[in-house]
Amino acid sequence: MRDRDSAASGAPAAGWATGDRFSWEEIHQRLLASADEEIAERTRVLIFSGLTAGFAITLTFLGLATGLAAFPDNPFLAALLYPIGFLYIVLGRYQLYTENTLSPVKLVLTRLASLPLLLRLWAIVLASNILGAVVGAFILSEAGVVSGAGGDAAATLLEHSLATGWWSVFFKAFFAGWLVAGLVWLSVAARDTISRVLMIYFVFFTIHATGLYHIISSSCEVFFVYFRSGIDLSAAVWGFLLPVGLGNTMGGVVAFSLVGYVQSDQQRYPEVRVLSWRDTLFSSKGGRPFGTPRPRTPYTEQSTGEVDGDTLREQ
Repeated sequence: MRDRDSAASGAPAAGWATGDRFSWEEIHQRLLASADEEIAERTRVLIFSGLTAGFAITLTFLGLATGLAAFPDNPFLAALLYPIGFLYIVLGRYQLYTENTLSPVKLVLTRLASLPLLLRLWAIVLASNILGAVVGAFILSEAGVVSGAGGDAAATLLEHSLATGWWSVFFKAFFAGWLVAGLVWLSVAARDTISRVLMIYFVFFTIHATGLYHIISSSCEVFFVYFRSGIDLSAAVWGFLLPVGLGNTMGGVVAFSLVGYVQSDQQRYPEVRVLSWRDTLFSSKGGRPFGTPRPRTPYTEQSTGEVDGDTLREQ
């Protein structure tokens, strides 16, 4: 790759063979560069970003309840406003758990970050997302924001979901996780905001319109009904939210990250020191705090006065 084709992070700034499109390898590099910046983020930043994302899901639930009340017999039309909260989250670059089943997993598979660091990221983001969704659900239920018809429609939908078999819920969530992981990949490949908006909208519209499940929006739905009318919360968690969470995770990791890893032929980015297998499995190393030198371009060398990437790699 030519120096002038590199962004400051070292990832391709634009396609080399075709200027307006990235190759598979270039998308892979951009994805890893982005994950490398985020996986070792400070705990406080991850928590507040995750809380913001979880609370934004209340917009998705509000849109869903409104759609269900207006079109109770037409799931296609009822899903029209479902993606609204996800648009805020993804475009705003807040931490959403299901987005983290692709980029940081690939970082671990290429041994640029450790497994414990990935599990830390997952635990913080998932807990923060759910907490934000619970707070939002409490406000919606207690403040009367959702109409009575919308609340009743949401309760009916949840009742149907709770009556669905455990494995059926799991596989519905599995395909939802695959869709979200695919969205992350396509978002990295996109060159403009309009393309990203359309992809986000149609992916999350598809999730609800086809009866699939997303762990954070489902959590908001469960706790809204719990605060509004009361349900057996333990049964809802173990019989519904647990298979949804596992399905989303496995859908993103297995159906997209692992398959993509085989296709990548273990290509690594950046071409610098990687973790040993021992460090990958048992340490907390990874991300920029690990000290991995950022690849240098002529622009960054001139503006920062630092040495080039080859010199850093030799160190």
